[in-house]
Amino acid sequence: MTQQTTSVLPGFKLGKFDISPPLALAPMAGITDLPFRRICRRFGIGLTVTEMIASRAVEFGCERTERMAELDKDESPVSIQIAGSDCKYVVDAALWAVDHGADFVDINMGCPVKKVVKQVAGSAMLRDEGLVARVIDAVVKAVDIPVTLKIRTGWDSESKNVENIAHIAEDNGIQMLTVHGRTRAQMFSGKASWEDIGLAKAAVSIPVIGNGDIVDGESALEMIRQSGCDGIMVGRAVQGNPWILEQVHAAIMGLPKPEKPNAEEVWDVVHEHMLHLADFHGVKRASKLVRKHVPWYSKGHRGSAEFRSSFQTVFDWNAQIETAKAYFLSDIHHEETGERGLDVAV
Repeated sequence: MTQQTTSVLPGFKLGKFDISPPLALAPMAGITDLPFRRICRRFGIGLTVTEMIASRAVEFGCERTERMAELDKDESPVSIQIAGSDCKYVVDAALWAVDHGADFVDINMGCPVKKVVKQVAGSAMLRDEGLVARVIDAVVKAVDIPVTLKIRTGWDSESKNVENIAHIAEDNGIQMLTVHGRTRAQMFSGKASWEDIGLAKAAVSIPVIGNGDIVDGESALEMIRQSGCDGIMVGRAVQGNPWILEQVHAAIMGLPKPEKPNAEEVWDVVHEHMLHLADFHGVKRASKLVRKHVPWYSKGHRGSAEFRSSFQTVFDWNAQIETAKAYFLSDIHHEETGERGLDVAV
């Protein structure tokens, strides 16, 4: 059998940047901080996006908001994502993002979380197409870098308007559209509709990125087949498993499927992530954050349930490192004896 050597997705131009590979890391609240993005960039992504930053939070100038927008000096191309429905505050946030080094400003109109929706931001905006147009127009006119948009397919199954929003986005100057294939009502449950992503793609000429239910290279290829999307965005499946990005990268670039990571390779990434957290947030804050991140890495490993439970009782930073190291490297023995100690989904 002849091995595939040509890219499934060729990539595209966005401003002065070539988005190649057209693989993006989804912005996830409380997850995609700078340390997480550093780890994920190792696995072949072509675009990173910060956590969503509320436009009104920018006005207050708190330290946490500043930290959320902090970028690596070599992190490019990168987008700072902002959210809000008041044109004044959203424009101010967009200009602030430019000042903080963003290559693109991404407007969030897809977040389904109640506290965001109550402020008529995120996916709530999809119910007011006039508001969508006004906010996009104001931001595009205010900044001199590309503005992109992330949406859902509609508020609920009875009011899907993904095609209308796509038209509005393109007509008002959006240069790339990302569509999460769920409605707001679905939150993160049920199945993402890749066909609805295809409706947006068919409606516009700008690049359309598909998001939702990508868990490996095969699912990425199937999304491309069903939607005709120009790129892939991967989100929740990456938590504790950045190797998924490596597989999706290989699939869309027409490269051989990567081998599963061995125990030492897994531990190297876990350890590096822990050190990045400590370097960026300080040991005190990092010690809390690793109790979320490190257990995610254990999914699919032997004895993961017991490890997740016991790791939550370790609070000393050095002890956390040693506990995690002992657990993840325990699979070396099983690998040497032919027993597979982990089943990371790559």
